[in-house]
Amino acid sequence: MFKNYFKIAFRHLKRNKLFSFINIFGLSIGLTCCMLILLYTKDETSYDRFHEKKDNIYQLVCDRIEKDGLDTKSAIAAMVQGPSFKQAIPEIQEFTRVNHKQVLVKKEHQTFNEDICWVDENFFSVFSFPLISGNKEKVLSGFNSLVLTTETAKKYFGTTDVVNKTIDLQIDGQFETFTITGIAKQAPQNSSIKFSILVPFKYLEKVNPDNGWMWFSFPTFFVIHPAANLKNITAKMEQVYQLQAKSEIDMNHEAGYDTKFQWGLIPFTQMHLNSGYQGTPEASDPIYTYIFTGISIFILLIACINFINLSIAQSLKRSKEIGMRKVIGGTRNQLIWQFLGESMFVCMISFVLAILIAFLLLPFFNELANKQLSLKYLFDTRLVTGIIILYFITFLAAGFYPAMVLSGLNPVEALYSKIKFGSKNQLSKSLVVLQFALATLLIITTLFFNSQFKYLTNAELGYNNKNLVEFDIDKAVMDKPLMDICKTAFTNVPGVETVAYTNVGKFGGKTQAGNREFAATYEHIDENYLSVLQTQVIAGRNFSSKYPSDFSNSVLINETFVKEAGWNDPVGKTVDFMNLPGWGAKKITVIGLVKDYHFESLKEKIKPELFTMEPQLPLGRFIIRINPATIPATISALEKIYHKLFPDNPFQYSFRDDTLKKNYETESRWKQIISFAALVTIFISCIGLFGLAMLTTERRFKEIGIRKLLGASTLQLVQLIAVDFVRLVFIAFFIAIPGGWFIVNKWLQNFAYRITLSWWIFAIAGMVALLIALATVSFHAIKASLANPVKSLKNQ
Repeated sequence: MFKNYFKIAFRHLKRNKLFSFINIFGLSIGLTCCMLILLYTKDETSYDRFHEKKDNIYQLVCDRIEKDGLDTKSAIAAMVQGPSFKQAIPEIQEFTRVNHKQVLVKKEHQTFNEDICWVDENFFSVFSFPLISGNKEKVLSGFNSLVLTTETAKKYFGTTDVVNKTIDLQIDGQFETFTITGIAKQAPQNSSIKFSILVPFKYLEKVNPDNGWMWFSFPTFFVIHPAANLKNITAKMEQVYQLQAKSEIDMNHEAGYDTKFQWGLIPFTQMHLNSGYQGTPEASDPIYTYIFTGISIFILLIACINFINLSIAQSLKRSKEIGMRKVIGGTRNQLIWQFLGESMFVCMISFVLAILIAFLLLPFFNELANKQLSLKYLFDTRLVTGIIILYFITFLAAGFYPAMVLSGLNPVEALYSKIKFGSKNQLSKSLVVLQFALATLLIITTLFFNSQFKYLTNAELGYNNKNLVEFDIDKAVMDKPLMDICKTAFTNVPGVETVAYTNVGKFGGKTQAGNREFAATYEHIDENYLSVLQTQVIAGRNFSSKYPSDFSNSVLINETFVKEAGWNDPVGKTVDFMNLPGWGAKKITVIGLVKDYHFESLKEKIKPELFTMEPQLPLGRFIIRINPATIPATISALEKIYHKLFPDNPFQYSFRDDTLKKNYETESRWKQIISFAALVTIFISCIGLFGLAMLTTERRFKEIGIRKLLGASTLQLVQLIAVDFVRLVFIAFFIAIPGGWFIVNKWLQNFAYRITLSWWIFAIAGMVALLIALATVSFHAIKASLANPVKSLKNQ
């Protein structure tokens, strides 16, 4: 029997090639999207689950709560927390710290910038990273031991047989020789901790010892006893902190700080999708996983709706077949199984085609999602089971309703082609409304994503970011005379317009000004810095070497600093406290006001900023404006000067506008993903609308013929059919508005500076959906209106 059902299904598909292609291809596209997004979701949720101790590994986190209630969440700690908590709390079995840092690596006469990772010697006992060579208990036990990954070993030595060979790392400005004691496999893609070179943390403790509790730099991980109570552990951590950090806490209180530190633990496997904590390696915002999952459900649902609509539409052409089967004794159950069998057959073809399309699209999808996914990820027990369940759900959802409708046709009406579907055809129309509501929802989000991205990349920044070259000579040069020597050398390069220097990274802290206390960012600059950026001093004056007091007794501040201090005219006012060693309550005079500018991403608010020339503070970064007509020659000349000054250091530079673009790589990627998803959804929705238009024109074929004989024009006949679909699209539009507003508003909260939810963008989305629907419906409407009315009446 089932063999016969499949044979009939094959003949039916062969007889109706175009219809079969549309039906199978539409379902395949939906299934392809579902499979690809399933791969993405599996990868995102599988992070760090390959470790043997995954259920017992926790990451140390800290809530830093300021006096004003500001809560900064961090997933990093200082050197002292790991060993202190381990020693005092029995439930903590092991701890390990991880710290990434870029250093110079020297091999023979060549130097390279390389990211190294300081880790405790039990790193390979806590985490399950496979070692190819070396004993995991001892491989990092020596002060000058070092572990390479296979790729890094091949990069520097051309082979993985490198144990006991040496390599030089620059630590605190001096090259130190390290002996290779082990080779590890590259960390898996779904690992939050990735590394190329591992160096013992105890070496870092030896050269830079620190017992301070209140600065953060190192992710710290604990192995907790399986039977331990986390609440009890966090309570004990608070007790240890209050006891061992008492002197620091008291000192901060005396200085006017009331910051609270609350220590806690979060399962390591949950940290990848926990973007709320600063310093989380490889963190991913879970909202994008939710969006991806929602898109896959939308697209698969729309594909199944298409199958239902197209099957019902096609049933008009199979009415005599159904009637004949009933007349010769076919039961309704047999017809139901026949149509379910056809649905199963079509779904089977669609699944096979979907796997092939997914394989072909995977490189494009990997580039779009910034992943390294493989279809083999699908072939584990849980996912194979899930795909089988998905197959059964799909063919039942797509085939059950058509089977029930078609098997219930009256045989006499079927044989005489007098089938009358309900004139209102509420289910099919409801399904089309649902389809276009989902499609319109994605159109809305696409338009807003594109608008926000355009705003981010074209907003006025408050300074000129074009033709600005940045590079470091060191991460923290304390020697201002050295910076001045370099500055003079770089200024003399042809094509260089202006040169300035500043510090690498950011520093700062609590600041007192205008009888208020708030956090401010400090930037160590020279007198040319603001002119190189081409930003404005809107009150007072800039720094000048003509005024020696500017170096230690004067500062510039930005507009946000003025607002925080509550000043109207800041020039001449004093900053009463700066969080710098040895400064204490030293009063510093404000000599100028700098217009706010966005040097960082527009995802971050402009912070109160204070500019200083204090010589004790670190420097290390040059910012150079160059002539756009001579960029290649100027860069080459700068590189030559750089190598003369620092022969061991590689010259690595970046253009400021490129750096800003990198800040929005995630948004750019998701703009493309949402746009692509919207196109796929619209395409599949149009297929469904195509099917419903076919059903409508078939049902009203006689009416159209009579109207044409009575003088109706083609335009009038097209309007007659299209008006019903316009109503459906309008209903879908109004259904989609609340969902679109909620999703877009939620997403925009990630940005400190964002577009407004303009009504006209919603209107454009509705117009796009309407035009697409009209274009789709018009094909059948025009075809029916151009048909010979005599023939249509004769057929009826």
